[in-house]
Amino acid sequence: MISQKMQGLVDNNSVIRQMFEEGKRMALEFGEDKVYDFSLGNPNVPAPDKVGQTIENLLKNEDPVMLHGYMPNAGFTDVRDRIASSLNRRFDTSFTADNIMMTVGAAGGLNCALKALINPGDEVLTFAPYFVEYRNYVANYDGVLKEVAPDTETFQPDLEAFKDAVTPKTRALIINNPNNPSGVIYPEDTITAIADILRKKQEEYGTEIFIISDEPYRELVYTGAEVPYITKYYDNTIVGYSFSKTLSLPGERIGYLVIPSEASDHDRLFQAVTIANRVLGFVNAPSLMQKVVAECLDEKADIDFYARNRDTLYDALREYGFSCIKPEGAFYMFIKSPTPDEKEFVSRAKEEHILLVPGSSFACPGFVRLAYCVSYETCVNSLPGFKKVAESFGLIRK
Repeated sequence: MISQKMQGLVDNNSVIRQMFEEGKRMALEFGEDKVYDFSLGNPNVPAPDKVGQTIENLLKNEDPVMLHGYMPNAGFTDVRDRIASSLNRRFDTSFTADNIMMTVGAAGGLNCALKALINPGDEVLTFAPYFVEYRNYVANYDGVLKEVAPDTETFQPDLEAFKDAVTPKTRALIINNPNNPSGVIYPEDTITAIADILRKKQEEYGTEIFIISDEPYRELVYTGAEVPYITKYYDNTIVGYSFSKTLSLPGERIGYLVIPSEASDHDRLFQAVTIANRVLGFVNAPSLMQKVVAECLDEKADIDFYARNRDTLYDALREYGFSCIKPEGAFYMFIKSPTPDEKEFVSRAKEEHILLVPGSSFACPGFVRLAYCVSYETCVNSLPGFKKVAESFGLIRK
């Protein structure tokens, strides 16, 4: 018999992954070109050419023992130095290698941060809608995830509700900016207000409350939008970053944590996340990919590709009568369900071979998530099906 904790995870396996697997099955049955799978945030854009060139160069010219061997659990010092310098240049920060730990993607980094911070029973807040795995990550360390409902017109945080949700048990707040699944960006005034609330609550309760900023979509922003760098607004911040989306490398599992020197008890906190990296079984981030990303820090995925998909789908769905916010970042669209039970909407879309994820998976029932990191042809070819779905719910007349 498996453990009780894993029984719950097995029974509530990720709907996103289930839909992804269903998409694979349907593609075999109907043909890949007749299935429109918007379920998973799996980039369709190839990695920049420099990634492949760097891999080839490293394999040819680097000492294989050093390239593929162990290094400090925090990662290669020269790689961490280069990442710190890049951040300093872009965001006017003052990081060094001692503020950077290389991680097995953003997920590995978040787990290291949570293991280092929370005790059983500690509360971790997050703003709905949120990435479904946050609840499982917090539960890994016997913490309690508390969700703060958003303004469902804008999907910006409800700051009064957030203020009321902070208690003496609050240990951390997870922020995902730009947000998955809504695509909204929390602007500077929102971040400033959040930081002010947490500073006052720390003083009131005599506790330390951390912001864990999950930022795999930081570079995927449209029309000049800016994502505030949270360490500049709040000292007790840990930033988790991944190259999965910006370099289209999700399967390589490479990212980093930033722990600013201003964070409480920085040295022991950095040591704690580094040891967590080891004891969680990651040991260290993949050695080859550490070296690769260090050479590709100025490379970016093709944002125009995502922008075209976003505009094509948004314009058509609005024309068909669907309601949704135009995303400012990431590559997700959060669509209001035309029926109170969004799973009915998901089921109807599936009849047209369109795969969406119910908003209840993100703690926001009544909506569905569409991941538009697919080919442009998939977006265009899905539109007749979306139109039929709209007609079936009376959004437009046949």
